[in-house]
Formats: sequence, structure tokens, C-alpha cells
Amino acid sequence: MNFTFKQAQIRVEKVRELLNQYNHEYYVLDAPSVSDATYDSLLRELIDLETKFPEIVTPDSPTQRVGGAPAESFKKTRHKYQMLSLNDAFSEQELYDWEKRTLKLLREQPIANSQKLEYFCELKIDGLSLMLTYENGVLRTGATRGDGLVGEDVTRNIKAIGSIPLTLREIPNHKSQIPNNIQNSNSKIRALNSNFKFQISNSIRERIDVRGEVFMSNKVFEAVNAELAKKGEKIYANPRNLAAGTLRQLDPKVVRSRNLDSYFYEVYTDLGAKTHAEKHEILAKMGLKTSEHVRHCKNLREVINTIRQWGEDRLKLPFQVDGVVIIVNDNKLYEALGSVGKAPRGAIAYKFPAEQGTTKIIDIVTNVGRTGAITPVAIMEPVRLAGTTVTRATLHNEDEINRKDIRIGDTVVVQKAGDIIPEVVQSLPDLRTGKEKKYVFPRVCPICGGPVIRPEGEAVARCTAKNCFAIEIQRISHFVSRDAFNIDGLGEKIIEQLVQEGLITDAADLFRLTEGDVEPLERFAEKSAQNLIDSIKSNTKITLNRFLYALGIRFVGAVTANDIANHFGTLEAIKKAGQEELEAIEGVGPVAAQSIYEWFRDSKNIDLLNRLRAYGVSVQQSKLKTQNSKLKGLSFVITGSLSTMSREEAEQKIRDLGGKATSSVSKNTTYLVVGENPGSKLAKAEALGVKVIGESELLKLL
Repeated sequence: MNFTFKQAQIRVEKVRELLNQYNHEYYVLDAPSVSDATYDSLLRELIDLETKFPEIVTPDSPTQRVGGAPAESFKKTRHKYQMLSLNDAFSEQELYDWEKRTLKLLREQPIANSQKLEYFCELKIDGLSLMLTYENGVLRTGATRGDGLVGEDVTRNIKAIGSIPLTLREIPNHKSQIPNNIQNSNSKIRALNSNFKFQISNSIRERIDVRGEVFMSNKVFEAVNAELAKKGEKIYANPRNLAAGTLRQLDPKVVRSRNLDSYFYEVYTDLGAKTHAEKHEILAKMGLKTSEHVRHCKNLREVINTIRQWGEDRLKLPFQVDGVVIIVNDNKLYEALGSVGKAPRGAIAYKFPAEQGTTKIIDIVTNVGRTGAITPVAIMEPVRLAGTTVTRATLHNEDEINRKDIRIGDTVVVQKAGDIIPEVVQSLPDLRTGKEKKYVFPRVCPICGGPVIRPEGEAVARCTAKNCFAIEIQRISHFVSRDAFNIDGLGEKIIEQLVQEGLITDAADLFRLTEGDVEPLERFAEKSAQNLIDSIKSNTKITLNRFLYALGIRFVGAVTANDIANHFGTLEAIKKAGQEELEAIEGVGPVAAQSIYEWFRDSKNIDLLNRLRAYGVSVQQSKLKTQNSKLKGLSFVITGSLSTMSREEAEQKIRDLGGKATSSVSKNTTYLVVGENPGSKLAKAEALGVKVIGESELLKLL
């Protein structure tokens, strides 16, 4: 957005005030009200504005700070070495720009071998930064970063963390070997290889200062939060917050019970290391835990390949990461580069694409779903989320808009996780200018003008018109979707075109289309028309459970459709079933039973069924009862691609054997079946302790 100098001044003051508030919540209160990604997004905006208008930069701007003030509940301690933070990069181009600046600075200094840079990469763990001081090999103090110069003395709690040694191991003066924990079983990650002598005699130096990260694994996080919820206590938003809250507990017994972990990556004391890789070796030899997720890269291209690989694999990790730290590997060059403001010039943090960010709402429109549900959608200024540019996000319903106080013109937090549709999480009212407008929910359908009614006790308002164009488009789209008739080539735009041209009025009409009907339409040629008709004709036979799901009956999803099909066996039996008989099926409640019962007694729906049969659609009879119940009581979720069958075929085989196949992982899931290129479900399963199996193990169970 283009700002005048005056507009920039007003915006900068508001953003600074908000960032200072978030900073205090994050570092001092341990109770952040927004995510790290939200903070980063606003900080990025502030940096951009201050870069464009350098006259408005002030000494107290959040861009000039290292960190927040230490909490008052612990004794303050001054660090011998300043604990700096890192500048961030959000794109590969920004990494190239950083390298260009770095080389330019080095060329201005008389340093040999400064024309070529090698790098050391390590995952940026989302934890709490820590400084440890050892005297004569014994742990004396452990302190949080605080403001970078003064932190909080948390030594008693540090001693309760099992991965942190109370005494360092002595290292004789000898050639180094690659520490076991730097070698990764994943062949993609290159092991370090150095050959230098540690400058440590048979006894540990008088004082050694090291820096690392304290964090909590996803699995422990889920377990601790579950225990807190059971006691009625406050639960935490993410592992980082819980780790920070744990480290500031006054009782070290609580710290020990929560199984915090640690990784160390910096030794400030000069022990003879010539590279950052060698510092990791020293740390490991002294008994400090170092990460196995590291890589020595000979050039920036290798760095970028590493970032891409780790970006794909990060959801498989047992802990949270938000980026990759890239460091100039040569310590002499790193020191020569020095620091500017809050950060060293010789290192940078590449942040993985944010799943949250801030943007501005331009307008709010509504979508009409297949059941008539009216869903408000925010039209936003473009924002990058999870690697894609997003301009639309769901607002769910009228109550959510009111609860979050979202207005047209608001700056908002928007998030996107995996393949989930982006949503607006919250508004930031402190950034309002007074020009924002409250949104008035429509009382008539925006498509057909029919009445919109919100049933008592429900959050969703619906168009109640019988012939709403938008509802029919969504119904047909659902009918041909993957879990229903699975007809390729029938996207929403083509369905809309067929309806507008009067070629179809509902799903049944698809089966009487001919090549000649379709070919004259825009975007269709002879070959594409023939492909579409062939695709429709090849899908006239369908199983009962998929047919039920395709009908789009309210409250009937894929699992419920399968349960009903297995219970009744035939479509005729379902049509004749009473409401009480439907309700007696496990998984079918009274509301769903009523919806099914009424659907099969609606004259329009009966006509649809008759025409489908007349146009050649054949519904295959289901087994009345499962013949083999060897998987009874077991629940499966499949992620990724299977090599021996499709995911739908695997799910049907599971159901045929009495098991349940669902789409989302929960604590009730028995097995997560992992195929090629699994998604985020794997990380969730590991966090919940769900057993993970491969395709071969599934085949044995089947």
C-alpha cells in the first residue's frame, strides 16, 4: 500500500505501539495474544516503512531492539557476551542480496579467502534462547536472553532438564572425530568433516559460556496440555509458550516433570575452533546436546537446496521449527563482519512461509453452498501464507464476525495451515483509522434474491429458495466430486456453464448429455467434449455408500453414508426406512435421521432418483452385514499416495472388514497409514502418540 509521509507516521506509531505490547506479552508475561507469524508480519511492515521513510526511525523502535525486558520474578543477571538475535529473510532473493552485501563488506577488509563463502545451516527451533556458564567444568548459571544484555537467572530450573549436563566432559588435546549426534541417518543430510585440534588441555577452562535453545517436543506438549485441561487450568497455544512458561516455574520439580529438551549451537569462549561446524563438534565433545539437523554448505545454492528440503520435511519433525539459520562458516570472516543494530552481519534466519500474517480487508462478500448455507468471505489485500498468495479467507458465519469484531477496512490476522481454506483469525482494532465499516449480514440470497433464514440454535444462515442457482451449482459439484461419482473434467466453472446454457438443471441431466451438446460451448473442442462425455459414461455404476454421499443429504458425510449402506444393503430399503430405524444406526443421530427421512419423501428428490435410474445410473447393492469383522473397533487415517491401490479403495477395504476409515487424526485413531508424500497428518499423529504404519503393514492387516 502506498503511504504519504504523514500517513506513514500515523501507521508507524500505531504498529510500534502494538509491537511493543506484543513484545511485553511474549517476553515478560509469557502470554502472547498473537502468533509469532503475526508479530513477524507486522515487524516486516514496520521495517519496510522505516526503510522507505528513514526520517521516522526512532531509537525506541522495535526494529532497534534485541529482545524484551526480563521478567521480574527471577533475579537478573548480566551476560558476559551479548545475546544478539538474527535478521530475517523471507525469500531466496533476500538470501542472495544478503550474500552480496556480505561479500562487499569483506572486500573492503584485508582478509584472505573472502571472495568465496561457505555456510553452516541448522534448523531454527521454536524454543527459548539460553546462556549457560560453566566454571571449572561445573554449571554455575543458566540465564534466558532477556533484552540481550540482561536476562533472568533460571539456574535451578536448568538443572532439572535432563539433557543439560551439570559438569562438562574433559577433552584431551587430540584430533577431532565427527560426533555421533552430528551424523544423521538421513542420507540427504551431509555429515560434517573437520580435522583440527581442540585447544583444551586435560582440564576444562576456568570459564566457558555456551548458548542454546530450550524447547518442548510436540508429544510432550500435547500430554502436558491434556493434563492441564483435566485440572481446569490454562492450556498453552504452542510448545514454545509452554516451554517458556515451564522454565519460569518457581518449583524445579514442575520443570523436571515436563521433560524439556535442549540443543546447543554456540560456544563464546575461544577454544580454537576455526569454523562454526567445529564449534558444534566442541559442544558435543563436552557433553552438550547438539542438533543432528545441520549441514555444511559450500555455496549459497547448496544452502537454498537445504532450505527447500527441510521446508518439505519439517512437519515430520518431533518439535516445532520456523526456519533455517545460515551462518558464515569461517569464524575469522564471521567476526570480521561484526554486527549492526540487533544482529550479526554474518548470519541470517530464513523463515519458512508463514501460516499466519497480517493484511487488510477490502470487502466482505458471501458464498452460497449446496445446502443453501451463506458463508461470508473476506476479500483482502494479497498476503503470502504457507508459500502461496492469498486474497480471500472465510469468516465462517455472522456470529464469528461479531465475536471477532471484524469490519471492512480492518487490519486482520489471517492464517492458512496445509490445504485448509484460509481464515481470518482476529482483527487488530488498535490499527483502525475510523473509516472502517461494520458488515451487515444479508437477509436475502445474494444469488437468487430468495429469503435467508437462520434456524433457531444454528450458527449458519441459509437461502431457503427451492431453485437457487448457486445451490444447484454446489450440489452438482458435490455430486461429481472424488468421494462421490468421481467424474473427471467437471469443474465448477464448466458446471456453471452447462447450467447457464440450459443443458442441465440438476445432476441427473449430466447422464443424458451428448458430445454434440458440449462441443459448441466455449473452451470445448471435439476432443475435450468427447473426453468429458466418456468420463460421465464410465461412471454410471456406483456403490451404495458413494451414491448416498453424492446425493448431498444434509448431515450425511462419507462415514455416515457407509454406515447406512452397510446397515440396509439396498437403496430401496433406505427409501422405506422409518426415522426410528435410521436413528438406531450407530453414528446416525436424531437430526441426521430426520434429514435422511425427509429427503427421501421430497417429490423433487424422488424425481431425481427416478431420472438417474432412467438415464442408466446403477447403484450396486452393499453387503447387509460385514462378513469379516477382523478390523472391528479399529480406526484408520490414510495420508499420502499408496502404490497398490487408491486411497478410496483402501478405505473401502477397511470398512468391509469392520474398521473405520476417517479423514482426520484424533486421539481415537488407531493407525495412521503413511504412503508417498504424506501431509501434516503425520506430525499430528506423532504428537498424539498414534501408531504410524506403512502400506505393507496395512496390507498385512487387510
